[in-house]
Amino acid sequence: MNELIQIAIGILVLLTGFPIGSYLAKETKEELKSGKKWFKLIIVICLICAIVSLVLGNDVLLFSFLFISIVTSRSLVKN
Repeated sequence: MNELIQIAIGILVLLTGFPIGSYLAKETKEELKSGKKWFKLIIVICLICAIVSLVLGNDVLLFSFLFISIVTSRSLVKN
């Protein structure tokens, strides 16, 4: 039961990445244009690390890498 609560909290935190990414995209348009390839690289690296964290069973790293990839991808979508 305790692990289920931790996963639910992690999912809620991941969901906050969508509005945060949209807000950052709106506020930092100049940086997004010049660094688009680096943002794509960050997304790929974070997704690979999230898969590795899933295999290793480290929930904290899994949710951290997924949060970073969500925020970064939302920034690129809004650009």
